[in-house]
Amino acid sequence: MFIGHYAVAFGAKRYSPDISLGVLFIACQLADLIWPNLVLLGIETFNIDPGNTAITPLDFNHYPYSHSLVGLVIWGVIFAGGYYFIKHGKFKAASILTIVVLSHWLLDFITHRPDMPLTFSTATRLGLGLWNLPAVAICLELVLFGFGIWLYTRQTRPRDNIGTYGL
Repeated sequence: MFIGHYAVAFGAKRYSPDISLGVLFIACQLADLIWPNLVLLGIETFNIDPGNTAITPLDFNHYPYSHSLVGLVIWGVIFAGGYYFIKHGKFKAASILTIVVLSHWLLDFITHRPDMPLTFSTATRLGLGLWNLPAVAICLELVLFGFGIWLYTRQTRPRDNIGTYGL
């Protein structure tokens, strides 16, 4: 999943309008922001394998800390906890941020081949493999993204022309 993750951030704005869209974008992409850093540190690995899927040649062979379900629960709680601490006790917002972080695993589960780890051990890996059906995957992402923007525009009102045309 690529732009589909942003659909969750746009849609989440409806349920917690106090959270900035920038913070929601970080939450929905947190796994993909952490992953390259763990790769650079040698903690997680991948291979380039043309034909691995029809959409990407990346073979995600070891990324349990950034992309496992357990890992994302932990990252979500840490991220939301930081937000809760900085914003002085907005529990609803912190809960929504945790859900947005966790949504990354669910959407990747739909698109990835069975390489999405459940735990740090990576023994069990899941994925529906939608990336092997590019037309379906791209249509799904566009529909999700459009739905997210639709939810966002129904919830928010631009303050000026920057807000009107910047989206």
